[in-house]
Amino acid sequence: MTRNLPTPSHPLKIGTRGSPLALAQAFETRARLGAAFDLPEEVFEIVVIKTTGDQIIDRPLKEIGGKGLFTREIEQALLTGEIDIAVHSMKDMPVLQPEGLLLDTYLPREDVRDAFVSPLVGSLADLPAGALVGTSSLRRKAQVLVAYPHLQVVEFRGNVQTRLKKLADGVATCTFLAMAGLNRLGRSEVATGAIDPEVMLPAVAQGAIGIERRADDTRAAEMLAAIHHKETGQRLVSERAFLAALDGSCETPIAGLAELNGNTLRLRGEILRPDGSESLTDDQSAPIEDGADLGRAMAAKLLAQAGPGFFDWRS
Repeated sequence: MTRNLPTPSHPLKIGTRGSPLALAQAFETRARLGAAFDLPEEVFEIVVIKTTGDQIIDRPLKEIGGKGLFTREIEQALLTGEIDIAVHSMKDMPVLQPEGLLLDTYLPREDVRDAFVSPLVGSLADLPAGALVGTSSLRRKAQVLVAYPHLQVVEFRGNVQTRLKKLADGVATCTFLAMAGLNRLGRSEVATGAIDPEVMLPAVAQGAIGIERRADDTRAAEMLAAIHHKETGQRLVSERAFLAALDGSCETPIAGLAELNGNTLRLRGEILRPDGSESLTDDQSAPIEDGADLGRAMAAKLLAQAGPGFFDWRS
């Protein structure tokens, strides 16, 4: 049994970004920990930390530094002891953590699919030539241009609420959100439709919440072990090994999805030229325990097919 459980005078401090979705994820973490140890909300403190990615919203992510933009300040607060654990959207997480930090707890994964959102049309296939598609994701941009080269993609950053306002203002005809985020916000009705992964493979780790801690914090380690979802962890080990071997960042269009069937793990991967001129895919299965090796092998295979400079094109 975990000793030294948090109390109202010495709460467990949960670090998070301040968007409604990030807060919903922090609240879910708090609720799961409270249920696991029969603890009231008063023994937890939600600490909101503003990240660089939250502060700079008028420029594409690739221009200001990639994935670490949404984690750097939170991880620094973890290292200094300002917070005890950090709650992250796993699709935003770099594949390497700073020395002294561990990311080994995952909550049950939500819907992995992308949501198509438009007040005017029912799907991408319904859009006329030249229609504006709004997204800040290089993956989604490249996937759209591969399948629908007659469409135009415009930069479209911001949280769920910001992007919906941009749609209403006519900045674009449609956009994409993650079904997981809409579900967690209780806003699934926002989606015009969910896109099957066979049509648009999601980002690596999409729909998953990860919880980071200090490596030497035994209390946090024991508490988080009680809420870790083993199957989500097994899937992410494979997906993130694939991403790591590709040196993936916000500047490289990469998609990946691992799924479990009994003792078998199926991994689908995709890499795309940033201008949408080419896409390479693979689909393989292996025993669950070989998931990381499968991810690395798939990355090597796709990189060999791609050849040098595949990610260097810019539209």
